[in-house]
Amino acid sequence: MAIPHASSLVESSVPPPDGDALFDVGLRLVERHDGGREAREFELLGLRWDLVPQVFAPVHTDSTELFTEWLPFPVGGSLLEVGCGAGVTAVMAALAGCARVTALDINPEAVRNTELNAVRHGVADRVRVLRSDLYDALAPGERFDVVFWNSNVICAPEEFVYTRPMQYAIFDRSYATHYRYLRDGLTRLTSSGRLFLGFNSLGDAERLHSLAAESGVRITERERTTRRAGDVPVTFQLLEVAP
Repeated sequence: MAIPHASSLVESSVPPPDGDALFDVGLRLVERHDGGREAREFELLGLRWDLVPQVFAPVHTDSTELFTEWLPFPVGGSLLEVGCGAGVTAVMAALAGCARVTALDINPEAVRNTELNAVRHGVADRVRVLRSDLYDALAPGERFDVVFWNSNVICAPEEFVYTRPMQYAIFDRSYATHYRYLRDGLTRLTSSGRLFLGFNSLGDAERLHSLAAESGVRITERERTTRRAGDVPVTFQLLEVAP
């Protein structure tokens, strides 16, 4: 079954007025992305891709397409993608000339999905895929020229319990993963490496910048665009994290 790309299904089509409403939007997003029970295909960035059940579907949001186009892939170098989902960004990085790509995801179905797409597009020899909670599966000394995460921007309350794999792609409980990403990300870079975060207006920007200050890093916006779903503007940002 093929899935059409639809800008009208941008994730943030219903911007919430407060935290409770935002959490409700997140619950609806989980249902939208987790609705399919059969393996499917979709088209993005001029290529066809496999999509397996319980994996974040890039056709329901512009984020994957935008961030993949915006990222400065290190040709001949190495890239780490945290939260690889269906594997679009990791595979495109390899196709763009990255010599070594590592893709991580906490969802085992996303790991399988990325492996399928790496094989499909002939880059399995350059794309290593690991099941990992953030950086946990990496060896202590591993470093990369570019590190990137299209983050799960909706902040869930501290008492939230993850019960479905798709929830990890949408919610970050108390922004704990964002904090770890900011705090430890620079240690995963080569001497000239760069750390990027994909963010959007569903996220808690105030909390993100507070965590950056606590972590001793600064955040700079590198790219921004606003897409619309009906009359609702949704802003996507590619942020760079530096000392």
